[in-house]
Amino acid sequence: MVFWRTKSKQPRKQRKVLYIAPKHVRYKMMSAHLSKELREKYGVRALPVRKGDVVRVMRGNYRGHEGKVVEVDRKRYYIYIEGVKIKKADGTEVLRPIHPSKVMIVKLDMSDKWRIKILERKGVKREIIEEELAKAEETIKEEPSEEITEEKVENVEAVTQEA
Repeated sequence: MVFWRTKSKQPRKQRKVLYIAPKHVRYKMMSAHLSKELREKYGVRALPVRKGDVVRVMRGNYRGHEGKVVEVDRKRYYIYIEGVKIKKADGTEVLRPIHPSKVMIVKLDMSDKWRIKILERKGVKREIIEEELAKAEETIKEEPSEEITEEKVENVEAVTQEA
């Protein structure tokens, strides 16, 4: 039976735990601190970073940059942030991987019911969470949705007939 915690202080054993950890354990390891406002609001210091969260880079060349998390790579322990790019030798731009410990969560993505349950387990009051959900629903309603036009229907029908 393998335990994912170690009492050892030896660096090699600490590294080994990082390398062999399963993805459900890596999820917890990929946590980031919350901003002061969020910390006061929720009473929680850190949460695992998720796709859709807005984060601020705190260390490195991109310090101060804020953006939405586009991807979370649990295998490599990296997150990818909108707008944080590097230029490759051939000139193409790719997203720059950043470790979650080097960022701070500025805005939480509350669209996932599991995250709400996590916050409740951590002791956040249900009223605060419901307020956040109401705000999220309002912003979704305010965004203009694309209307289905006859042209779009004809395009879809043409594509389905070709296939």
